Amino acid sequence: MASAYYDNPVAGLLPPEVLLDFDWLSADLVPIETVLHGPLPDQAALAAFLARLEEFGADVIEIRRLREDDSAARKRLGGAGMSGP
Repeated sequence: MASAYYDNPVAGLLPPEVLLDFDWLSADLVPIETVLHGPLPDQAALAAFLARLEEFGADVIEIRRLREDDSAARKRLGGAGMSGP
């Protein structure tokens, strides 16, 4: 199964040491929330990610599944014409 791309807004700003735990994701820091986004390979990985956020005491606001991982889309389309967002 291909990875799915997620946006995960979390209330407040996550400290740098917490962000290091999710180094495979990118983070946008905005005044009232941190948005972690990136691919997760399956539902088990999503559940583990959410459990880890809970361990840090993070208040997850929303989980948005946006699109398949770019690499999976490139394979499906034969590698032509795909670029990042």
